[in-house]
Amino acid sequence: MPFNEELSDDLSENEKILTKIFHNCGDFIVRPIQINGKPKMLMFYLEGLLDTKNLEIVLLKPLLFHGLPEGLGKITSLKQIIEQNLIPGSSFKTVSKLEELIEGVLKGELGIIVEGERNALLADFKGMEQRNVEEPATEATIRGPRDGFTETLRVNTSLIRRRIRSTRLKLEPMTIGELSRTDVAIAYIDGIAPESLLKEVRSRLSKIEIDGILDSEYLEEFIEDVPYTPFPQIQNTERPDIVTANLLEGKVAILVDNTPFVLIVPMTFWSGLQAVEDYYERFWYTSFIRFVRYVLFNTAMYLPSIYVALTTYHPKLIPTTLLISVAAAREGVPFPAIIEALIMEFVFEGLREAGIRLPKAVGSAVSIVGALVIGQAAVQAGIVSAPMVIVVATTGIASFAIPRYNLGTALRLVRFPMLILAGIFGLYGICIGFIALTIHLVNLRSFGVPYFTPVAPQIPSDLKDVLIRAPRWANKYGPFFTFGRNKQRVDSGQMPSPERGGTDQ
Repeated sequence: MPFNEELSDDLSENEKILTKIFHNCGDFIVRPIQINGKPKMLMFYLEGLLDTKNLEIVLLKPLLFHGLPEGLGKITSLKQIIEQNLIPGSSFKTVSKLEELIEGVLKGELGIIVEGERNALLADFKGMEQRNVEEPATEATIRGPRDGFTETLRVNTSLIRRRIRSTRLKLEPMTIGELSRTDVAIAYIDGIAPESLLKEVRSRLSKIEIDGILDSEYLEEFIEDVPYTPFPQIQNTERPDIVTANLLEGKVAILVDNTPFVLIVPMTFWSGLQAVEDYYERFWYTSFIRFVRYVLFNTAMYLPSIYVALTTYHPKLIPTTLLISVAAAREGVPFPAIIEALIMEFVFEGLREAGIRLPKAVGSAVSIVGALVIGQAAVQAGIVSAPMVIVVATTGIASFAIPRYNLGTALRLVRFPMLILAGIFGLYGICIGFIALTIHLVNLRSFGVPYFTPVAPQIPSDLKDVLIRAPRWANKYGPFFTFGRNKQRVDSGQMPSPERGGTDQ
């Protein structure tokens, strides 16, 4: 029987069809029920997805001991039971098609069929195990909210609702995945998010055809603008406050069931360098830390390449005293600087990966001790020089200052081509790599928004939250690249001063 056909009014026939569909499903439970000698009811669900204790208390005991409730008159159908609210429960709905019934059961709902009726009832008694709301491990903060998303979609949407208590917050449901039937929600604020952006998000998501969705990254690969680039074009986060802040700026969030990572579009290069503390600390400190972060970004990108280029092709650019020290340290090293740098970079990446894969109790210790022991042993053995160990260690520390992990991984990948260019062409190779990388980034787009916005193209009003963070009372308007206009967010005249709001003594 095709799934899109109507239900039969014959209870036994419906039971045979459902048993056949869920054949060899060990967690499928069917419970025929006789009530006061009246026609049977058929209850069925998937074990483990249902709160059976609540089901027995709320539904089974009243029906088995008291029969069908009489209500305001004679009860003749399930629809009448629902209309008169005669069965307690959080959510009930009637369905007439087999496909709707099966989909509800697979989502953890209780299915009920009564003899002689073509309509079935879906009752919400979901009781799946779920993780508690905890602080995100990947985005810890010194100051700010401590709650993070979980693997349950409705918990995640409620965390956003707690922060935006407005009917303008919209959550559009979708289902993606032929077999997984994963619930997806598109979150945005009506009147703030551009309609063109919403239309593009809906279009890209609706075109995805895949058997299953296990994480939001599955969607990310399908909807990004340019797949052949190491740089992320879609931001992901575990923090509800970051999602809320981006929604208020006119962006769109994509929430996926069974994963705590929420996607935010569009994304710019500069948002990948912004940390959550940037908006919870005073703007003076935040602006200074951003400057430090940009310096560390360039250090992680170019320091090994510059060292290789200077020691190999341009030693005259190094101060004499430093050059003598470097030459003395490199005496006896059998490899050229480029090979030495590649070996150390690969070893460092291996130690970092080992630290991630090992249990937390020993992972950090192994990575730190391993780096110290291997580095010291390599220098004493004359395989690598001490300056190269210092350069690689400094580069690694600088790369850890990147707030977004996916942007940090892109930085680690790009560093190797830069090293090779420096080893072949010297400083000219670094210049070639820098120009090629800049052209690539400027031409990237995220859902139609240039990746380097608001620097290229330059939008002066949006530069207040790029290299520095202006105080909130000075950031009067929302981002131009999402709003498409200077929409005011903060009223004028709120700059603090001794006179403003003062009282006479």
